[in-house]
Amino acid sequence: MTSIGRTQLGEALRALGELLGARGLHYEVVVVGGGNLILRGLVTRPTTKDLDLLGEWTADGIKPMRPMPELLSLAVVDVARAYGFASDWVNLGPEPLLDLGLPDGFFDRLERHDYGGLVAWLAGRFDMVCFKLYAAVDQGPRSRHLQDLRELRPDRDELLAAARWTVTHDPSPGYQSLLADTLRQFGVEDAGASLD
Repeated sequence: MTSIGRTQLGEALRALGELLGARGLHYEVVVVGGGNLILRGLVTRPTTKDLDLLGEWTADGIKPMRPMPELLSLAVVDVARAYGFASDWVNLGPEPLLDLGLPDGFFDRLERHDYGGLVAWLAGRFDMVCFKLYAAVDQGPRSRHLQDLRELRPDRDELLAAARWTVTHDPSPGYQSLLADTLRQFGVEDAGASLD
């Protein structure tokens, strides 16, 4: 899969928005993942593989989009062809996060970016700490997620709040043990007692 840099990602989103607008379409989506971190300038890594959508933004909350609406999917593929990206450069991989709930205040921390027929709502820094901690525990210490988490520079309180959120998604003892190991890498030694 082609790596996508920050400038190229912005250009591709503008192209997608223009294409949607020309077709009389309008979508508002919530963006998480590495693409979100790069667009918001929260990490130094230069590229991402894709743009992860959490779902559709509405005034009443975030709604699942799976499967991706056909007309949006067609526009995504058309832009992929123009830029040499993989056809799924925009995808709904993280949408299952909606099933068990998002961090408190998630909706209020979203940052709006307009691209014509596309509005991208970017998740806030604290929410990305939550998601990256969850992914780092799940995928291990060599994952890109752990490096992203380090670059977000969460403090102890943020890490513990994020950890409490992650255990609502996986309360298993095995997960909690791996979570404690991960938190120790950030200098949080007594996570077990602090999560109760």
